[in-house]
Amino acid sequence: ANASNLKNFLSAVRLAHQGTDTGALPLSALVPAKTSEVEKPKTKMIITSRRDYPLTKNFPYSLEHLQASYCKLARIDTRVLCLKKLRKLDLSHNHIKQLPATIGDLICLQELNLHDNHLESFSGALCNSTLQKSLQFLDLSQNKIKALPIQFCQLRELVNLKLDDNELIRLPFKIGQLDHLRFLSAARNKLPFLPSDFRKLCLENLDLFGNPFEQPNPLVPNIQLKIPLTLLECAARATINYRIPYGCHLLPSHLCEDLEVAKTCQCRSACLSSFIQITVTMNLHHVAHTVVLVDNMGGTEAPIICYFCSLDCYSQFLDRYLQSN
Repeated sequence: ANASNLKNFLSAVRLAHQGTDTGALPLSALVPAKTSEVEKPKTKMIITSRRDYPLTKNFPYSLEHLQASYCKLARIDTRVLCLKKLRKLDLSHNHIKQLPATIGDLICLQELNLHDNHLESFSGALCNSTLQKSLQFLDLSQNKIKALPIQFCQLRELVNLKLDDNELIRLPFKIGQLDHLRFLSAARNKLPFLPSDFRKLCLENLDLFGNPFEQPNPLVPNIQLKIPLTLLECAARATINYRIPYGCHLLPSHLCEDLEVAKTCQCRSACLSSFIQITVTMNLHHVAHTVVLVDNMGGTEAPIICYFCSLDCYSQFLDRYLQSN
């Protein structure tokens, strides 16, 4: 209705509630608003310059898609974090250095674009938030990130992950847990090799071009064996191999964290801090349908880490490797 008429009506209701005689009430007919006069809830807003960024007005709470690019933002506006219906948030081409943990309160967020910012990290708190159940697209390309936290692989709904043009020296240890991931790009980083868990991925498209991958050499192992095995190592291996339930209510938190990043031998047994490590060559077509060439030489192979829980397991692998070569 007309705003002025509506105010008069509310005044009349207040007077009636206070006992004013109905004959003295300032009543008038309310004319329904025309459809053309009713403003529909705004669901999309695109801002592409600093001067268009709203400084005095709030963002509409009905927004589902917000883009604020090229606005020279040094941090994420707290008003954005109140938009509980947001499904897509694009803050690309800004100067953001840090992400507040409260982004995890955006319970509907499916797409987060932080391309071309100044990020140096991605916090573990975000990985443990409600983003675990909603986030499907994440673009962290062209930042300054050196590593992602262990908890990153809790974002198990991710379908598309972009990590290009960062300073990554490694990919998440348990990346194989991202079983919905179909598109992964981590081109032009500083990756020397891929984690063992990389084998578990099932991708449609993979781009690792421009990384300084090391030349694998299975004949030069990194031996971290402790003989005899410590009691901690024996207990950790048994806990994982026999799938014994554990948690922070049973064990110290640092032990739980160690168990979460236990390595897996070729014999499928677990090992914690006593192992033999080597790198071998893997054809990336084993994990992806389409592979962007790794280098200018037309290669689609990359080094991947392998672990062995004992000298016996390593010796068996070595026999097979030497026979095949």
